[in-house]
Amino acid sequence: MTAEQQLQDGFDAFHLARSQTRLVSRLYAQAFGDAYPAGLATYSSCNRALLTTLLKRLHLCPGQLLLDAGCGSGGIGLWLARTLETRLIGIDISPVATQLAARRARVFLAPGRAAFYTATLSHLPFPNQHVHGIVCVDVLAFAPDRTDALRELQRVLRPAGRAVITQAVRHETPAASVEQPVRDAGFELEHLDERPEEPAAWSRLYRLWISHETELRRALGDEQANRMLAEAHRMLPRLPDRRALALTLRRPTHDGR
Repeated sequence: MTAEQQLQDGFDAFHLARSQTRLVSRLYAQAFGDAYPAGLATYSSCNRALLTTLLKRLHLCPGQLLLDAGCGSGGIGLWLARTLETRLIGIDISPVATQLAARRARVFLAPGRAAFYTATLSHLPFPNQHVHGIVCVDVLAFAPDRTDALRELQRVLRPAGRAVITQAVRHETPAASVEQPVRDAGFELEHLDERPEEPAAWSRLYRLWISHETELRRALGDEQANRMLAEAHRMLPRLPDRRALALTLRRPTHDGR
């Protein structure tokens, strides 16, 4: 089994298990508090502050096309498309996730305004310069080669279009280490927004997972619960050194201006 197939199978099981219970969403809501975007059912670091940043940085107009790269069950992209009055395409490595997103689209958008595809960041099933804007929340870290993934996002984005991507680095990471892959992919780094509240939210969430182990095992089964608990124990010691960012990347126009 290839690494990509293993990743797909893992996320299929992840989304299927969480779609059958509200427990995990309740724990996210408890950890994020008033910042949790109720109704989106996201399993990422997305909060109301990030949604505001996405709205501000994308510069999209009604009727344009937004790509949610790594859409999961669709909440973030669907909310943005509804709010900005855009069309939406989403991709995810998990067929289960894209099926869930397609079902949720009926609640958020009129028929024909959203479509979802099973794909990876490294191989997007779209022609060059196809979309006006891109969001990619907590997904880039799963790409085998981040620069290649960024190049693929740049390929499908129209000139002067923007991609907003979340990324976590260590506090001591030099700025050049963040900026170099962006430049290598042909982007300009237009904005770098700090997300200082994000590590503490993850800390609260991971501690809730640990304290609700019995309920998680009952609702999700041992395999998914074990994955969540392993992540919690692995990540908790790293959070004090975590710096969370939202990068706004702009594809230059043809003449470079």
